[in-house]
Amino acid sequence: MNATFSTINDDACEAFATLGAVCLRNVFTDWVEILRAGVERNHDEPGPYFAENVTAEDEGRFWDDYCNWQRIPEFHRFITESSAAQLAALIMRSKTAQFFHDHVLVKEPNTSKPTPWHQDAPYYFADGTQTVSFWLPLDAVSKAETLRLVAASHRWPKLVLPVKWLDDADFYDAQSDQYMTLPELDDAHCEESILEWEMQPGDAVLFDFRTVHGARGNFQDHRRRAFSMRWVGDDGHYTERPGRTSPPYPGHDMIDGQKLREDWFPVLWPRVSRN
Repeated sequence: MNATFSTINDDACEAFATLGAVCLRNVFTDWVEILRAGVERNHDEPGPYFAENVTAEDEGRFWDDYCNWQRIPEFHRFITESSAAQLAALIMRSKTAQFFHDHVLVKEPNTSKPTPWHQDAPYYFADGTQTVSFWLPLDAVSKAETLRLVAASHRWPKLVLPVKWLDDADFYDAQSDQYMTLPELDDAHCEESILEWEMQPGDAVLFDFRTVHGARGNFQDHRRRAFSMRWVGDDGHYTERPGRTSPPYPGHDMIDGQKLREDWFPVLWPRVSRN
């Protein structure tokens, strides 16, 4: 199935439901420079969750940060004024789109560190059948540096055990029968189809929270900057995990099964007129 589209239509929604991911072309071209400026601001003014993901044994630099949209005006503008909320609702086949969090990921040139294979869902306390993550490259990427996703992995019977990006240790420091060990996914042994696209700034990959994904290192002579967003739909709710989630959102006071609190996680589609 072709999972590349210029807009969200019935075919795109069906591909998303079946494969767990689609690529949209040229949907955010007008926002690239604004997001690049936001990434630079994020680097110069890091938030409390800013992290370096390269050890002394690795080459280059790979940093990430999240939950900064309310303090970085470029991110706030994009999330609240662009078509992202509407696209999220459409691809989830949801009446609403509720914003969960933003995420910046930057690999400097000649960075050997890969992004490990993982699902977003096990790290989050946000759950539901309608979820979508956006991945927007702010630099051109070939298939060597692009996001890679395992088709239909959002339908696996269990969530994959999450790991810490710096050293691949178990994220929750405790075994749980709700998680499965990640199957072998290298190029020689993977029996699933890998979805990956050459992309230009303005393109976006949309994928389910449960879709397994990762990325190789960045061996280009320029940076690989990416901006991500996470959204939930009509049935989005809080769920307990075995430990401190990422993001943790301390003091949220929600209980298992409760709708995500809208004062922290705003419903941005449909848009509410302020007039």
